[in-house]
This record gives sequence, C-alpha cells and structure tokens, in this order.
Amino acid sequence: MKLLLFLIVSFGLGSTALLTGYNFNEPASKDVLPAVLHEISGLAIIDSNTVACIQDENGILFFYDTKTHKIKREIAFGLNGDYEGITLVNKSLFILRSDGVLFEIKNFSSPKFDIKTYATQVPAVNNEGLCYDAASERLLIGAKGKINKDPLYRDQRFIYGFDLKTKSLNKKPVFQLNINDINISAKLDGFKFAKRKDKKGNLIEISLKLNTSEIAIHPVTKQLYVLSATDHCLFIFNMNGNLETITPLNPILFNKAEGLSFFPNGDLMVSNEGQAHQPTLLRFNYQSN
Repeated sequence: MKLLLFLIVSFGLGSTALLTGYNFNEPASKDVLPAVLHEISGLAIIDSNTVACIQDENGILFFYDTKTHKIKREIAFGLNGDYEGITLVNKSLFILRSDGVLFEIKNFSSPKFDIKTYATQVPAVNNEGLCYDAASERLLIGAKGKINKDPLYRDQRFIYGFDLKTKSLNKKPVFQLNINDINISAKLDGFKFAKRKDKKGNLIEISLKLNTSEIAIHPVTKQLYVLSATDHCLFIFNMNGNLETITPLNPILFNKAEGLSFFPNGDLMVSNEGQAHQPTLLRFNYQSN
C-alpha cells in the first residue's frame, strides 16, 4: 500500500468567521456521545435541550438530552438499514434511508406516534442529505455522488424536492451543482486545497468532490448549507444554487461530519461519527454580520 501525505491548509479564522458567522475552530460546547451512537449519521434539533439522532445501522430513533448528556428515549421505526438523514417538520420527524425511502414518524412526542413510509424513487442509489424547505413546503434530498453511471453526470451533484402536500418527488432536481465549476471558483477565490504526494513525490492538489453528507437551510440567512465529510468542507449556496462560500473544517475536530442542524436563532450543531475515536456533537454559536 502506498503512503500518501495529506496536507490540510485552511483559511484564516478571521475570514471564515466573517463569511459565515461561526468560529468553526472553537465550538461553544462538545458532547461525547454514547457508544450506541458511534455510527451517528444525522441529527435534528427538537428543542433547546433535545436532539433527535439516527445512526446508519439500526432503524432506531434516539432522543439525546444535551443537559444530562444521556439518551432519554428511543423509537424503533424500521429494520436494520443505512439511515442517513433526519429533519423536523412541525410534529413529524422524517428519516431518509440511503436508497431514498423516507420514514415519517408523526406525533413523535406522543406515545401514540404513527409511522408512514414513502418510496420517493430518487434516481440516485446513495442519498445522505435531508432537510426541510419550509418556504416551498417540501423536503430536499441530496444525493451523495453521481446519480448513475452515465459519464454526463460524473461531475454533477443533484438535490431533489419531495412535495409534502402530494407526498411525491419532483423529477426535475431543485439544485444541479457542477463540481468542475465549484473547483474553478474555489481556485479563483484563493481556496487552499488539500494536497498529497504523487508517485514521483510531487505535491499535487486534491480536487473537491462534494460528496454530500448532509444539507440544511440556515434559518436566518436562508442559505443552503451542504456538508461534505470526505472534503472536510462546508459548502454554502444561495437558494438559486450559486456558490457563495467554501469553509474548510479541521479534520481532527470534524473527523467525519455527517449531521447538521440549526437552532431557530442560527446556532448550529454538527455530529461526527466515531470512526477510530468517539462520536461527538458540536455546537457553534451564530453571530450575524
């Protein structure tokens, strides 16, 4: 096995905080999560102290209390599977399985909750991003990679809309993001790409892949946040799909960031899978510019 040297170089803290309103190098709080959430793959903020979490192996919904640092409730909603996204819509929680199937847990706070399942028929086989777009009364579903083997789609990333009124998928994607355009824009803006050594020992830049691991809409700025765990980056777009900011994330603090959710005031929570370490829940306070 050939050893590759990865060099991560990020923007200065000042520019990142100025552009986003967050200091991503210093979380306001950090929770080490219980071992059962080692494979945490998504989270949704329920209230000031409660976070709903899923992990990508079991069909169990966990409610984690950030004050007591304990799981206070569990709901079994499905068989074992690859569950990747979760979002809150009024009194319902929607959970995304990687194959595009959605699970709705209605009245989740009640002992008499109800579970419904929707086969969305998203064309991608691997989907990880899920969020609520309240302005359009729909869910957004983000494909992790290309939607099929057609080379025309190799450098495209798609986000689809699931209409909550009709419970159906709009076949035309809401966002179609071009990886080549994003890399060109990043280079022109002076983004510091990670680097590795090639076979001759020369350092070469690693292009951004934008393998979507989570999506969310900022409650204050109304921007679309797209998290890419493989890039250790947060991509921020406007709602027209235009790239506005790429924020590098410290790969030690964000070892595998796969969950993202906002408080109403803009404060942000990010969850990290454990991998070789412990799973974590990080909170970042928002300061509007």
